[in-house]
Amino acid sequence: MISEPTILSKNIGWIEVICGGMFSGKTEELIRRARRAQFAGQMVVIVKPEIDKRYDDFNVVSHNATALPGIVASTADQIVLMTGNAEVVCIDEAQFFDIRLVEVANTLANSGKRVIIAGLDMDFEGKPFEPIPEILAIAEYVTKLHAICSESGMPANYSQRVVQSDQRILVGESEAYEPRARHCFRPPVDAPKRKKPIAFNVSAQNAPSGTSGTSKKREEIDKTTGNNESSG
Repeated sequence: MISEPTILSKNIGWIEVICGGMFSGKTEELIRRARRAQFAGQMVVIVKPEIDKRYDDFNVVSHNATALPGIVASTADQIVLMTGNAEVVCIDEAQFFDIRLVEVANTLANSGKRVIIAGLDMDFEGKPFEPIPEILAIAEYVTKLHAICSESGMPANYSQRVVQSDQRILVGESEAYEPRARHCFRPPVDAPKRKKPIAFNVSAQNAPSGTSGTSKKREEIDKTTGNNESSG
């Protein structure tokens, strides 16, 4: 069940959180909600942290290459200045922002904006990943998504690190993390269990024009899978 408001009232703000582990579809759900708001004629601004340049420097891109234009912020406080005219503020990969994001989210919601925040709720050790837990506590709507465990095929709640690193923040994709269920999660680092590279349906119509970083990522995926078409 996707928990989001069904009636949108003007000048009344609130906070929605989309959380879960890696590869659970958080960014994809954020983009879906942003597009719905755009179709309704609402002013939408999507913000991503400066540290996240995995797929594109500016556009917000999901693991399956769905994309929307975004803006980049290096600190949480910058978001307030960047979203003054927005009716809907979407914040992706929120775990990479500082703890000030809690106050920023409250400020935006109190000013009448719909605030949609997506991020990891646990780090690679299975511990709460600030500031997401604090934002969960003040949010009106919370959606918890699950991936599929790469070992057991069960619903996956954890992000298993599969490369040697003790840094809490390590921006990575399938080369560095796997989705794992509770009984398959072995922190801090485990050997990879995925047998095949991830291949996505990366239809070009999903991404806005001029997203060179996204196109480059698609070329890399094609080379990995060994053909010009990716499986769903």
